[in-house]
Amino acid sequence: MPFNVIETRSKLPSALIATGVLILITIAVFHFNRDKKPELTITRIQTYIARTELKAMKGSIHVIGTMPHVDNDLYVLLTVKLTDTTHQPLFIKDETSILTAPDHSILESSAIQENDLAQIYAAFPKLKALASAPLTRDTKIQPGQSAEGMVLLHFPGATEANWRFRESATLTFDFFHQDPLTVTIPER
Repeated sequence: MPFNVIETRSKLPSALIATGVLILITIAVFHFNRDKKPELTITRIQTYIARTELKAMKGSIHVIGTMPHVDNDLYVLLTVKLTDTTHQPLFIKDETSILTAPDHSILESSAIQENDLAQIYAAFPKLKALASAPLTRDTKIQPGQSAEGMVLLHFPGATEANWRFRESATLTFDFFHQDPLTVTIPER
């Protein structure tokens, strides 16, 4: 009985082709699904200096621990536009800022939360006149969409000179599912 001889081919070319196709697919997936960073633009910068003076009243009783003093507070109102250029929704976790004053001191601030704004506006009506709708924590921005609003920062003890002659100032947005995004606050 004659044997049928079956020719066997090398599997190497098929394996190389399959490997090449997998590499191309991997490159395409990473290229087209690569997450971009969201875009953050500061469109307006305003400042408000709050000066609070506690004086001893004539004929009043002195309470221990309450000496007459003056408090200076710097409020920075930033109008920002946040655009989601990623492939997944953005959820704002926090908005923070770092101010490096002319004397190299570092001042940090977390944006004032929406439920605290009414109390601050009641204390400083002129600040309320400068304010706009806030861009709040937990705001959700869909891919390809933008959100715009105010971020109100409070730097206790800072002066107008600390802001005007600052070495630097940054604004950072922290997100729930993406890396933080930091931008430099421009001098205007």
